[in-house]
Amino acid sequence: MRGYLAKPAGINGKLPAVLVIHENRGLTPHIQDITRRLALDGFLAFAPDALHSLGGYPGDEDKARALFSKLDAGKTLNDFVATARALLTFPESTGNVGAVGFCYGGGVVNILATRISELAAGVAFYGEQPPLQNVPGIKAPLLLHYAGVDERINAGWPKFEVALKAAAIRYEAFVYAGVQHGFNNDTTPRFDEQAAKQAWLRTTTFLRKNLA
Repeated sequence: MRGYLAKPAGINGKLPAVLVIHENRGLTPHIQDITRRLALDGFLAFAPDALHSLGGYPGDEDKARALFSKLDAGKTLNDFVATARALLTFPESTGNVGAVGFCYGGGVVNILATRISELAAGVAFYGEQPPLQNVPGIKAPLLLHYAGVDERINAGWPKFEVALKAAAIRYEAFVYAGVQHGFNNDTTPRFDEQAAKQAWLRTTTFLRKNLA
């Protein structure tokens, strides 16, 4: 995996690390911006590019989606797992690692939580739920953001919540009324400033609490 690394200027010591997992368009300028925002909030942030093997983000979102469909889904997921594990021992990382993902990346965060017991925090923005039989393997606390107008993703939430409660998993979930899937992405018409601001504040507060 190749990706985009950001860290706060002027800090030489180790920092808690956050893996940033993009939407189904690769490492877009928006995801790079999210990565820089996390660095400004005091984290070592790394955003891998799943499209690297196909030449990287092509500069056009429609072309990026078309490229994304050519990826081997299983291999791509394993690459994200390997990247998260690498951050655990990255020289500039404290070993406290969280993950934040959006859309496709939100679903990846949910799966990472079932596969990496060392994950210290997971934040999924409108992400697809993981296989329910794997939920008992989750060790990390989760913060789950859902859009109120997002029928496909939200359809899986009730059963996911039942599974989380049954397995006594620590989680917080918020549904932002009246907003659409992708509401955090300020480069699209679906962006909702108020919901995005509230979700981001909750995200950084959650990460500071669990990655300290």
